[in-house]
Amino acid sequence: MISGSALLTDLYQLTMLQGYYEQNREAPAVFELFVRKLPKARGYMVAAGLAQALIYLQELQFSSNEIDWLASTGQFKPAVLDRLAAFRFTGDVHAMPEGTVFFPHEPILRITAPLPEAQLVESRLINLLHFQTLIASKAARSVLIAPDKLLVDFGMRRAHGGEAALLAARASYLAGFDGTATVNAGMYFDIPTYGTMAHSFVQTYDSESEAFIDFAKANPDNVVLLIDTYDTEAAAQKVVDLADILRSQGIKIKGVRIDSGDLAEHAKKVRRILDQGGLQQATIFASGSVDEYKLEALTAQQAPIDGFGIGTHLDTSADAPYFDCAYKLQEYAGIARRKRSEGKATWPGRKQVYRNYDDNGFMCGDTVTIENAPCTGEPLLQPVMQAGRIVTPQSSLMESKEYAKRQLSRLPEALRQLSATPEYPVIISAELHALAKSVDEQTLF
Repeated sequence: MISGSALLTDLYQLTMLQGYYEQNREAPAVFELFVRKLPKARGYMVAAGLAQALIYLQELQFSSNEIDWLASTGQFKPAVLDRLAAFRFTGDVHAMPEGTVFFPHEPILRITAPLPEAQLVESRLINLLHFQTLIASKAARSVLIAPDKLLVDFGMRRAHGGEAALLAARASYLAGFDGTATVNAGMYFDIPTYGTMAHSFVQTYDSESEAFIDFAKANPDNVVLLIDTYDTEAAAQKVVDLADILRSQGIKIKGVRIDSGDLAEHAKKVRRILDQGGLQQATIFASGSVDEYKLEALTAQQAPIDGFGIGTHLDTSADAPYFDCAYKLQEYAGIARRKRSEGKATWPGRKQVYRNYDDNGFMCGDTVTIENAPCTGEPLLQPVMQAGRIVTPQSSLMESKEYAKRQLSRLPEALRQLSATPEYPVIISAELHALAKSVDEQTLF
């Protein structure tokens, strides 16, 4: 499902490689991936996608079919195609662990490799890290707003393709969701899967009660009944009326699901009906255009909803569908390099990010500085790949999930809000300022 094709890249990566190979420009290069600025109303990001990025790097190679296709385009010389046929990634990677909270201007990944290798991997690395970071950062907002609710990814059908659906399930689970409705993610990533029923199941019956009974018999260990096909409150009463019949057959009603209308109002009425009918343990699960903003509103209304299916808004990150992220050259052949484009200037050299905490254990400020420069705080970038091989042991998805939970617990309260979040202090060190000045003075243009 997750593509490993070497051709999943931009053409200019290959045309640059042709130039590098011909001119023998293959000295070590350092590239860093970072986010320039946060989307509106966002106070932080959650790093995700590193596991897939490392697998991509370790397994990267061109198949014979891909080489044949490149040859058929007429754009690449035989000597270059021979190099590509033997291509492997042999570099080193430093990165923030998945689940790390980070902020603008902080590199979350650093590649050190011969220039052609470091260049070729740019497009796919951004593709993998940007998307999962985007979704994990979106999911974390719901987790912080509704920490005691069951949160399930419901977004596969609206995701932008199958790979996106699979990776969105992974990223949201890493950020704190409890599971996904995407079955393939359960098999692929061992993520708990959740599901109920659709309106179509009820509509195929002349009797809503009969539909409920047959569904319960078919799924006796997971009886969550969708009750808003016709009349939500009337269906809730039918669920109560059927409880004894099902109980006599050893079947317990686990809960009900509401997918439309005023969720808070319906939930309050349904809760009352269920409680009065002796189904105090039955849960109420809600879905239908839910996002963190609706979660906040429902919490304020004290809606008695136990869990939520969050779909379209999550898997498309609807309010912020992209981050302004970049993968830029910071050093070549041992010499620091710097891009100086207007509005897109970079800080040169290999860098490290140090994090400091206040007396209560909350994040209070980061410093971005030159690697190995003296600095107080916790270093966030760690070696994860050496000479093209993944450093073991790598964290499991569950371990990364727990790490993300600890990271989010150390966010300052002001940054947990959905709007009017302050800017987290990220200091660019004096050493880095001095290096940038030196590079500017030595650069010919």
